[in-house]
Parts: sequence; structure tokens; C-alpha cells
Amino acid sequence: MQPVKIGNRLVGPGQPTFIVAEIGINHNGDMKLVKQLISAAVTAGCDAVKFQKRTVDVVYTPEELARPRESHFGQTNGDLKRGLEFAHSQYAEIDQFCRSMDIIWFASCWDKGSVDFVEQFNPPCYKIASACLTDDELLRYHRQKRRPLFLSTGMSTLQQIDHAMEVLGREDLVLMHCTSTYPSKVEELNLKVIPSLIERYDVPVGYSGHEVGLYTTLAAIVLGACSVERHITLDRAMWGTDQAASVEPPGIARLVKDIRAVGVAMGDGVKRVYESEIPVMQKLRRGTT
Repeated sequence: MQPVKIGNRLVGPGQPTFIVAEIGINHNGDMKLVKQLISAAVTAGCDAVKFQKRTVDVVYTPEELARPRESHFGQTNGDLKRGLEFAHSQYAEIDQFCRSMDIIWFASCWDKGSVDFVEQFNPPCYKIASACLTDDELLRYHRQKRRPLFLSTGMSTLQQIDHAMEVLGREDLVLMHCTSTYPSKVEELNLKVIPSLIERYDVPVGYSGHEVGLYTTLAAIVLGACSVERHITLDRAMWGTDQAASVEPPGIARLVKDIRAVGVAMGDGVKRVYESEIPVMQKLRRGTT
């Protein structure tokens, strides 16, 4: 299994866990909030931040956009969806800020126009959302850009994942195990799927989590996840659909610290006697074998 190169990092077995802070739409259309979230990810030690990009009139039907939905952007779902999308000038500001903070950024693009939009910023990779796993045309369009891909597998059967793998191929691809509920129930995380995906597809496999709490993400790493993605927020009580399934700055800092510690604790799998054990052995060991 070959690791996947994302920017200047390798993602795969034997490499440090690649940690992505999913900003998504938790910025609520506020550039000040975007920069605070990016800064929180940098302070925590994350490797990358991720956004979501949609061409609203392509992704949603006119009926869906007209549906009543009150927000500080207006009275319809369309008002909300358009209010959460940034223009080129705002993404240019995000790009410049991430460069100044020395952190990678990329996006989940939900349509071809959004791929073209983000391509202007020379991203190191793309993420394909679980909702798009069955969109063969969009999968192929991503591949035309010849960039590494993360493919999320929430709400997908093995047969659907098999087909997506046939469309995409296995080169420069990281699968992300995921349960697409917000927040996810612990009993529905099914983390044992991670080693199953590794065995079935022989590609790097990561974990995209939406649960409340951190310990399950650490369990995913022990089971073989080489990348972790968690939504971040400044406050889980903030307005927004994804806030409750997100991790606040102290939590993401603790998670990154614990992930790095688990990576060290895993070792190399070679049984040995450490020098630090020798005095204890001399004092306590019984028998001569």
C-alpha cells in the first residue's frame, strides 16, 4: 500500500496521523469567524482545514431553495444556502490567511463548477463528500484534475463503494470511514469497518467523525485510521446545523495531543526489552530463563 502525498505530507500506514479540522459551513458566512477557526486549528496542531463549496442553484432544486427556513440570511432555504457560500475574493483571503499560518486548506466540492472554482487556488487535494459517492460524473471530473482525493463513505453500501473505486481507481486515494448523522450515535460508528476497508481495498483509510466526544476517534486510529477529520466550532451552542456535531478549540487541541501520543505509543510492533526495564528486571525477575 502506497502512502498518498498531500502537500508536503505523506498519508498512510507508518506515517503520522493526518489531522483535518473541518470548518465546513460552521463559519456562518463570517470571515472573522473563519480566521478564528483556522487559528484554532493551527494552535491545536492540525495539518489542514477543510471547507465545503457548492454552486447553490446546481446542487439544490428550485423547490428546495424556496422552502421556508428562517435564518439571519432571510426566510428561505435558498437565502441560507447562498449566505453560507463565499465568493472568489473571500476564498482568496482564506488562501492568503492559510498560507500566512502555514496550514493546508482544501474543500469538498459538490458539483463540477465548484471543482473549477477551487481549482483556481491550486489545492493540494479534494474531498468527495459521502453524498457525492454515487455521482459518477462528479467522481470522474475530480480525477481529471489529477489531484489526490479523500473519499468519504457515509451512507454507502460496500457495493456502492466498490463501484466508486472502479470509477476513481486506487491511485492517490484515501478512503474515509464515516457515519452520516450529525451528531452520530456511538452505537452506529461501527469503527471495525476501518480494518475491513483496508483489507478490501488496499488503500489508506481514515476516519471522518461526527460523534460527541473524542475517545472514539482515538479508537479509530488504533484500528488503523491514518487520517482523522473532525468538525470544529468556537462554541457548540452557536447557530448552525453542524455545530452540535463539532469540537470546540480546547477539545481539538486535546484530541491532537492525544492522537500524537497514541502514534508514539503504538511503537513499531517489534518486541524488545528497553534499557529502562533492566533495573526493574534485575530487582524483580524470578527464574533464570
